[in-house]
Amino acid sequence: MKKAILIIILLVLAAGGFFGFRFYKKYYGNNIEKDGYVLIPHHASFKQILDSASKYIGNKESFAAVAQEKGLADNFKPGRYHFQKGLGNTRLVNMIKAGNQADNSFRIGDFGDVYQMVGKVTKKTELDSLQFVNGLNEIASEKGYRNAEDLKKYFFIDTYNFFWTVTPQEFFKKFDTQYQEFWNSERTAQEQQSGLTRDQIYALASIVYKESGGKKDEMRTIAGLYLNRYRKGMKLQSDPTVIYAINKQTNFKEQIKRVFYKHLSTPSPYNTYANKGIPPGPICVVDKNSVDAVLNAEKNDYIFMCADPAKFGYHKFTASAEQHAINAKAYQDWLNSKNIK
Repeated sequence: MKKAILIIILLVLAAGGFFGFRFYKKYYGNNIEKDGYVLIPHHASFKQILDSASKYIGNKESFAAVAQEKGLADNFKPGRYHFQKGLGNTRLVNMIKAGNQADNSFRIGDFGDVYQMVGKVTKKTELDSLQFVNGLNEIASEKGYRNAEDLKKYFFIDTYNFFWTVTPQEFFKKFDTQYQEFWNSERTAQEQQSGLTRDQIYALASIVYKESGGKKDEMRTIAGLYLNRYRKGMKLQSDPTVIYAINKQTNFKEQIKRVFYKHLSTPSPYNTYANKGIPPGPICVVDKNSVDAVLNAEKNDYIFMCADPAKFGYHKFTASAEQHAINAKAYQDWLNSKNIK
């Protein structure tokens, strides 16, 4: 009798263990074959969700069953979700229902205009570039600007994190907040002392950024040089402004890298060889260092600068037209020797 009872107990335990294991495996055991990201758009169908997940999960039937039991079809949040090894069906479904999506890094570089920037940004968003531009145009209008391009000064070169589902409003809010924090009372006082408008500061900062190649150690010197030219009533004659004027005409599809004499007369308000003064706006998205360089420009007597072929990425500065002609000739000879067109 005792032996029979023991056998029954063992059978019950075995059955419990068997069904318990199956329960655990279905709901909590790892069901990810490889790591990856699943994109679930707004208004996705249940089948779309299952199809998107299927390339990463092992047992598709068990995932579909748990998803159905937990009502995922009618209660999911759109987003970009990280399917990691070790996750079971319950955690996967709960993650999507709760909207615990993974963010993505966005590099904002020295884009020539906001539309060029949007074209890169929207490769990592649910919305396409036209929808994004329309949203930014609305924001610009609310701020009293003409269009999204007038928002360029709000953006700074850096790496930022956003969700795949980010809207233009959410996207811009981060930069608007950063802009307001950057223009603190100290910088606002420097702006007033500079005698420049904020638009002029950004336009000059963009020239400084382009001329310096983004290197901080020459920025204040370059800013001082261009302020000298501006205050003497001279043309700024910055090659990057000519490059911008030409590239802008083709929406940056065909970009030149070297300026020739024939380019100097390119009709554009941004061309500082053709026009006196500071351009009407920045020729690129800038970084914080270049704006600070304009606000804290070096006091020097430089009027001319030329790339230094002996020190790649840096320049030779001078107040002498004669010395500048020598420096320019050396640089042109170097370009020709490298066959740079």
